[in-house]
Order: sequence, then structure tokens, then C-alpha cells
Amino acid sequence: GSAAAFAPPQTGKATTALNAFENELGAQPPLGFFDPLGLLDDADQERFDRLRYVELKHGRISQLAFLGQITTRAGIRLPGDIDYSGTSFSDIGEGWAGSLQVPVAGALQILAFVGFLELGVMKDIEGTGNEHVGDFRNGALDFGWDTFDEETKLSKRAIELNNGRAAMMGILGLMVHEQLGGSIPIVGEM
Repeated sequence: GSAAAFAPPQTGKATTALNAFENELGAQPPLGFFDPLGLLDDADQERFDRLRYVELKHGRISQLAFLGQITTRAGIRLPGDIDYSGTSFSDIGEGWAGSLQVPVAGALQILAFVGFLELGVMKDIEGTGNEHVGDFRNGALDFGWDTFDEETKLSKRAIELNNGRAAMMGILGLMVHEQLGGSIPIVGEM
């Protein structure tokens, strides 16, 4: 017998679309490049950029949603009334149930404001000096970004990406636990 029968097969390293994005921002320990649904199989850079844009936007929204959950559950509310009939902000519940208690006119105003932001403000306008996908400064806002060196910018972008990913999981967890009921440390009764 030959020991070669028990040796692992010799294979060359395959070049796939997966390898094309394994060094992109966000492919970091402990998971590295993680695409379990295969959304980037045979994808080009344009497809990757679109998915990164959506990931950043959802991450930013989830960070606001998670903070909103924690703030409202801590009892911090806007003063005054939400409508002219005397419904105060403190009369509105928390979480998903609370969002269904907002008067229809208020919900329509929120929807219109989000639509305005989506269509008119929060977009990546080419030719305005944006440095990367999801950079919504559009030549108008800076807040000191241009004073950072490239390594710091990359670090801050990675931090935002990771915080957005964590917030997406966090708000999903809060929504699930709200439906299950019970109590969560810091957040309280669901």
C-alpha cells in the first residue's frame, strides 16, 4: 500500500467572486468575509457597493431605533402633546405597540419626513467630493472628517459598520423579546 492514498488531495486555490471582496472594509476578525446567503457570488464591484450602501443605511437606522427603544423605555419623552386632541407623548407606549398608538396624522408626517430624507437629503451624490459608498456629506457637511489621516478614516468607517451590524441585531432582538414578553436587564419589562 501507498501512504499517498491517505494524503489530502492537492488542489489549487480557486479564484472566485468571494476572493474579490475578502479584503474589503468589514471583512475582519473573527468572521472575516461572511456571506452565508451567497449574495456576492459572481458579483461585481457595483453590486458590492450597492449592498454596502444598503448595509450602512440600515445600520444607521438601526442605531437610531435601538437608541429610541432604550430612551423611551427609560421614561424619557418629549414634553407636550403629539396632537391637538391632548394626547401627550407620554401617553404613547414603547416599542412596536407604541408605534401603532401614534395618531394617523402623526404617522403620515413621520412617513413624509422619512420620504423627504430618503429622496432629498440622504443620498450619495456623485461629483460632490464623497470619498466612499455611504458618504452623505455631498460637499456640504464635514464635521472635521477631512482633518483625519487615511488610517483614522478607515478605522472610523469600520467602527460605524460594526456598530451598525450590532444595532441591527440589537433592535431585532428587542423586537423579538417584545413579542415574547418578559423582562430584559437594563431595558426592563417588554
